[in-house]
Amino acid sequence: MRVVVALLIALSIAGCSSTDGKYDKTANWSAEQLYADAKAEMASGGWKEARERLTSIESRYPFGVYAQQALLDLAYVNWKDGENEQALAAIDRFQQLYPNHPGTDYALYLKGLINFTPASAFMSNITGQDPSERDPKGLRASYDAFNELIKRYPDSKYSADAEKRVAWLVNAIAMNEVHVARYYYERGAYVAAANRAQTVITDFEGAPAAEEALYLLVNSYDKLGMTKLRDDAKRVYDTNFPNSAFREKGLDADKSWWNPFN
Repeated sequence: MRVVVALLIALSIAGCSSTDGKYDKTANWSAEQLYADAKAEMASGGWKEARERLTSIESRYPFGVYAQQALLDLAYVNWKDGENEQALAAIDRFQQLYPNHPGTDYALYLKGLINFTPASAFMSNITGQDPSERDPKGLRASYDAFNELIKRYPDSKYSADAEKRVAWLVNAIAMNEVHVARYYYERGAYVAAANRAQTVITDFEGAPAAEEALYLLVNSYDKLGMTKLRDDAKRVYDTNFPNSAFREKGLDADKSWWNPFN
C-alpha cells in the first residue's frame, strides 16, 4: 500500500511545474509540439509564453534540430520583448554551439539589428547630453555584425538590407566623433577638437559627416594660429563642399539630412 501511495505522489509531482506548483500541460509534449506552440505565441506577440516553450525545448531536447532553431527564435523573442542583453547572449551561445549552421546569416543580421541605435540617441542638440560621454559601442557592434554578414554571405536574403544599414552606420559613427569634436571646440579645447575632426576625415572618408568635420578642423587650426594647416584644410573644405551651409550658419547649420528617421 505504501508503495502505491508513494507512486501516486510521484506522478502528481511530475505533472506539476517546478516553479509555481501549477499543472504543466506541456509536460509530455514533443519538441515538435513545443516548437509549433512557440511559433503560434510569437505570431500573436505572446513573448512570455513563447520564451517558456523555446526554453523547454532547449532543456528537454538539447540535441535535436528543434533546439538549434529554438535558440535562434529565443534571441528574436528576447529582442522583441526588450531583453536585448538576453537576446545577444542567446546569439553568442548559438554561434558557439553551431558555428556552421545554415542560419548563421540570420543570427548575424539579428545581432546587427539588436545593436542598431537610432540616430536621435546621438543628437546632442536634442538630448542635451555631453557627446563625449556617449559610448558608440552599440553602433560599432552593429556595424561589425552587418559587415560580417555581407562578407561571409553576400547572397543572403538579409545582405541587401544590411548594406543599407552599414552605409548609415558608417556616418552615424563618424557623426559621434564630430559631436565630440564640436564639444571640445565649443569649450576652447581646439587641439582636441582638431584631432577628433581629423579622425573623421581620415577614418571615414566620403562620409557626409566629413563636411562638419572639415569645418571644425579649419576653425580649430585658425583658433590655434596654425595658418598653414588652416589654409590646407580650407582648400579641401572649399573643393569638396562649395555650397556648405556652415559658412553662413556656422555650427547652427541643419544636419537633419543624416538622420534616417527624419
